[in-house]
Amino acid sequence: MANVKVYNMEGNEVGTMELSDAVFGAPINEHLVHLAVVRQLANKRQGTQSAKGRSEVSGGGRKPWRQKGTGHARQGSIRAAQWTGGGMIWAPKPRDYEVKMNKKERRAALRSALTSKVQDEKLIVLDSLTLDGIKTREMQKVLNNLKAEKPLVVTAGNDKNVYLSSRNIEDVLTATPNTINVYDVMSHKTLVLTKDAVASIEEVYA
Repeated sequence: MANVKVYNMEGNEVGTMELSDAVFGAPINEHLVHLAVVRQLANKRQGTQSAKGRSEVSGGGRKPWRQKGTGHARQGSIRAAQWTGGGMIWAPKPRDYEVKMNKKERRAALRSALTSKVQDEKLIVLDSLTLDGIKTREMQKVLNNLKAEKPLVVTAGNDKNVYLSSRNIEDVLTATPNTINVYDVMSHKTLVLTKDAVASIEEVYA
């Protein structure tokens, strides 16, 4: 089992903690991590773009002029794509960008992402994270004490004070054990977990 240091909100070391190898010491599967990131970004796409083809625009119904003798190029309809106001060729239509991934694969990808943070020494464990109120300055002070660069902060439950105190700090994101995902873990340089959050993650993903 990996042993990591535990810090308090002042940035002082207050002990150590053993991490479960099943979650934080799992084999790293780069392919699954890549697939999980692609899946999340693809599933965020709305796919609602739409344009009209020549069968959907108004007008047309007859030739704009006779076939020969006018000096113009032949035309069959003013709804053709070369006409202003005509239909679009291969017009985009609403579609579903969903990428599917098995539950076991998603869990394995998250374990790989968490393990990579441990191996890169980018995982910080806090004994607790409690704020008296919504205080952005206090939250920033805690992150500065921990020297947490572009952190993803994970608490055991929905802590309103931590969430509201963090949301106005650049590059800081908060999450809970049931909302963390591979993309957020990999796109933030530092992963900050409370001891309770570590226990919850190990319970859910072991």
